[in-house]
Amino acid sequence: MTADVVDQTTGAGEPLAADEIRAMRERIDEIDQAIIDLWLERARLSQAVGKTRMASGGTRLVLSREREIVDRFRAALGPDGTQIALMILRAGRGPL
Repeated sequence: MTADVVDQTTGAGEPLAADEIRAMRERIDEIDQAIIDLWLERARLSQAVGKTRMASGGTRLVLSREREIVDRFRAALGPDGTQIALMILRAGRGPL
């Protein structure tokens, strides 16, 4: 590949850059899978907490706990953290 030929899979114009991009993408894919696995585990745990709480006569939701989670994500990730936290909470408890 020469500088005037762009690798169609990576968008890079140099072979070394294309190899580096492939390696970084491989790591990104590994991280994505870890996020998916953790998301599913968290949802299962959250659902189990809700079932246990309700079976014991408790409430369906604990809003102070949800607020704590949203605040933690916002503090760590900025405004997008709020949206991520809300999606994570919905995955664990379902829509309101």
